[in-house]
Formats: sequence, C-alpha cells, structure tokens
Amino acid sequence: MKSNKPLILISNDDGYQAKGINSLIDMVADMGDVIVCAPDSARSGFACAFSATTPLRLKQQSKREGVEIWSCNGTPVDCVKMALARICPRTPDIVIGGINHGDNASVNTHYSGTMGVTMEGCMKYIPSVAFSLCDYNEDADFEPLRAVVRSITQRLLSEGLPKGVCLNVNFPKAKEFKGVRVCRMAWGTWFNETVMCHHPRNYDYYWMVGEYRNDEPEAEDTDNWAINNGYVAITPTRIDVTSYEMIEQMKDWTF
Repeated sequence: MKSNKPLILISNDDGYQAKGINSLIDMVADMGDVIVCAPDSARSGFACAFSATTPLRLKQQSKREGVEIWSCNGTPVDCVKMALARICPRTPDIVIGGINHGDNASVNTHYSGTMGVTMEGCMKYIPSVAFSLCDYNEDADFEPLRAVVRSITQRLLSEGLPKGVCLNVNFPKAKEFKGVRVCRMAWGTWFNETVMCHHPRNYDYYWMVGEYRNDEPEAEDTDNWAINNGYVAITPTRIDVTSYEMIEQMKDWTF
C-alpha cells in the first residue's frame, strides 16, 4: 500500500465482521488508506490485555483499493501490535477503535477492548480515538454518527493530540444529537455482577453480567449525563495514571 494519503489503522473488540467496524470503514475510507486488523470474533471486555502465552495468527480477509482487512485470533491490543509490526507499511497517522456496539462511558473505559485499541495506539504516540454507540443491537443504525466521526477523524489527522492523551467518544442512541459535549468520566459502579447456573452434569458455573449505576446522576459535566441527555460525549483520556496530588501529599512520608 504505497500512497501519500494518511494511513488509518482501525480495530475493535466486536470482531472484523461486526456492523460497527464496517460502518466506520465506510465513513472514513475516502480520508486515507485504511488498514483494518480486528479480532476474528468478539473480544468485548478485554481492555488492554495481550496474548503473552498464546500464538497469534493473521489472516487477510479482503483487499480493495485503499482498504485492507485482516483478522487476528488475539485480543484488540494484539491486533494493533500485530498491525504495527507486520502489516502497516509505515506508522499510521491515526488509530481508531470501534464503532463499538454499546457505550464505553464512565468506568467502562477501563474494561473496554475498544478503548484498549485506542490506549495502545496512544502508547505508541499515535493520535487515537475510540467511537462507541449506546446500542448493543447487532444491526444498530450507525449512520447518524457519520458527520461527527468524520469531523473528529479529520481534526486528529490535521492537528493530532498531545502526548499521552487519546479520545473516548460515546454516542447516544438517537437519529439526531442535541450537540457535542467535551466532558469528564462519570463515577459509576457495576453490581450484581455474577449469575450462577447449575449444569446437568452436576456442577455450578457462572456468567459475568451486572447492572451499572451512575453514582453522580445530577452532575452535568460527565459523559453519562451527556449521553443520557442526547449529547455526544467526548472524554479526553490520559495514559498517565499517576496521582500527582498524592505525590505532593506523600512528600513528608517517612519510612
């Protein structure tokens, strides 16, 4: 893939066949050369995990002018690492995760494989963004997202992002949006996270499920408030998790 166009690397955690990632490809295909490397099946909840003990395989699924689609049997982060090491002819100009089926707001940021894609790109000093839609339906309608996805992608291609910062973008399920809000991550909690079932062969097994609770529902500066009220939420997200306030408070600690 020899070209002077921007190089766009795309991955997700729903698998390369998901409607979300294929809608994203369609939205940005004319903005540069596109390489897709995504899991061969769903890998939701893998966050920043990578395969330290499992052999990985790559398979080219399709190729057309300006777009290559590859699958990998690993995690979303594996897909980015493999693409950068084995597929991309040069460093991509942008890494995009998504479009995810389901939101990745609040603490979901830490569990999300879609955000794992974006964090990995950011850790490689590449401008990176994750797009998610608050709709888990396999046949979700992603078309209302097109204008915002393209606008953010173009801005990042033109202006980049500061070192160590990526973007987490969440869309409400709607035909039209009230606007776009740049906001912080809401404090929230998952509870009732396991369900026990009994197998006919006489042993118990468990499903990870759970219910999400927004622990500050009245706070209007959060991603949860934005998407619950019809706005697109953009949350600038840092790789550096250091608590600089605690560094100051701990300066007088003695051991």
